[in-house]
Amino acid sequence: MDKQWKVLTPDEGMVKRICRCLKCSPIMATVLANRNILSSEELSAFFDSSFQRISSPFCVQDIEIAAARIAAAVKDQERILVFGDYDVDGITAVTMVFQFLKNAGADVSYYIPHRVREGYGMRLQHISGIAVPDRIRLIITVDCGISSHEAVEAANHSHIDVIVTDHHRITDSLPNALAVINPDRMDCESGLEHLAGVGVAFYLLAAVRKHLRDMNHWNHYPEPNLKEMCDLVALGTIADLVPLIAENRVLVKKGLEVINSGKRVGIKALIDTCNLGKQFVEPGDIAFRLAPRLNAAGRMRHADLAVQLLLAQDPGSAEEAARNLGELNRSRQIIEKEILDDIHRFIKDYPKILERKTIVLSHKNWHVGLLGVVASRVAEEFYRPVILFSEKQLPWKGSARGIPEFDLYQALSSCSDLLEAFGGHKMAAGLSVLPERFDAFRQEFENIAEKMIQPETARPTILIDKELNLNQVSDRIMEELDSLQPFGKKNREPLFMARDVRVRFSSLVGNHHRRMRIGHTTGPLLNGIHFNAAPETMNIERFGKMAFRLRWNHWNGKKTAQVVVEDVAE
Repeated sequence: MDKQWKVLTPDEGMVKRICRCLKCSPIMATVLANRNILSSEELSAFFDSSFQRISSPFCVQDIEIAAARIAAAVKDQERILVFGDYDVDGITAVTMVFQFLKNAGADVSYYIPHRVREGYGMRLQHISGIAVPDRIRLIITVDCGISSHEAVEAANHSHIDVIVTDHHRITDSLPNALAVINPDRMDCESGLEHLAGVGVAFYLLAAVRKHLRDMNHWNHYPEPNLKEMCDLVALGTIADLVPLIAENRVLVKKGLEVINSGKRVGIKALIDTCNLGKQFVEPGDIAFRLAPRLNAAGRMRHADLAVQLLLAQDPGSAEEAARNLGELNRSRQIIEKEILDDIHRFIKDYPKILERKTIVLSHKNWHVGLLGVVASRVAEEFYRPVILFSEKQLPWKGSARGIPEFDLYQALSSCSDLLEAFGGHKMAAGLSVLPERFDAFRQEFENIAEKMIQPETARPTILIDKELNLNQVSDRIMEELDSLQPFGKKNREPLFMARDVRVRFSSLVGNHHRRMRIGHTTGPLLNGIHFNAAPETMNIERFGKMAFRLRWNHWNGKKTAQVVVEDVAE
């Protein structure tokens, strides 16, 4: 779909002030101004990745109660169950909390439900079928639990304490748990709403460590280093697409240091199977290479396979587990392509569907665990909210993905009377519907979208930070831009524009990617790559305008500047 280009124009005086403050290039200063990082205090905070930037865990509502209860359970050898979600955020949170408590000498186990057979969240069956028979005295939920009211009441009835840690939006009353740790609580003034589930769990463990220290517990066990847990925090935070600002920025930076040190054999084995061809792992490698493999466990089989990899101590078993996840990921890709092909065929046969504001489809053979990934691709391709349902079981289970101009959660809330259940946030949700209500839901969802999506926002917009001449690209500029990492939500990767770009050489990579040597009529040539290039652009030798990102290309131990094309215009 054609994109709208918008070149941002920050205040020139502010750009000059940032240049003086940081002694940086106008390119770097423009990017910072476009992100509203303006004052010397904001600039200092943005580039400060020390742990001193992390606020006290005790600013979070209920964390004192939770930490004291967990510390007591560790001391008294009460049976503890860590209950988590099956995505990367949940997997990393389970691994981190379980490992922390195990190393502290606790009697602890963990449980993650099967994505297809059990679905999301803690339910009554988990209390009666697992917690009670196993004589659990304390349940700690991670990345879930905020909507598990019935399960919490059942646990209370069985004299099992529950501590909920979650980060998902709260739409109902809080569950009647001993403690509910969620920065989204109305009465929580921590300002930590941007944390992922694993980030919330990290804050809890920091508080537990302090309580156990006050109890002299670490005289008998090695006190855990919080930084060494940040590799898991970085994986879950990047994979869950939460804003990479403030504490998240610090935690991810520290986590990347730990990941690149190779200390956790499971992550090292996972990196090795990805054949990254470079020395250092970056946020993009986690988002597009590591996280999909970890997610493949829960989508294709069971998330426990990923937890076992992250807990592995032996390099041999870690390598085998990583290879298994790689195979599951390849199977996932094949099945996703089949679902995507089904959708493309349907749209080709019924093109009028694109006259609607939304795409809502169902199929009897679709794999429920893969619908979210496919829905994201369809939403990006056709730029509209997408909901896909699998008809394999009752009620039909589905995944929804939105666009920035549309609050998906609000829309689903407005037609929730037609759904069996739903949960999520502005851009993504899970839901279920009965077959006899499907058509009514599809139409009502479309009606809501008609009111919410304005014609002028029905095309994707790309924000250009600055117009550049390719001859301006230098190692210094590359290093400056690199210092802005990690990129992600609320700290988007810089995007630039150049005019009159000449292609001096090009070759096809795979079926859809174009590798190029590009430049202007004078000056040096740069390496360029255009992923998923439109067929009609494959042989063009001159572009009137090119939108692009600048990234290092690592090859044979060397790194060179590379232009990664986002969009082109003649």
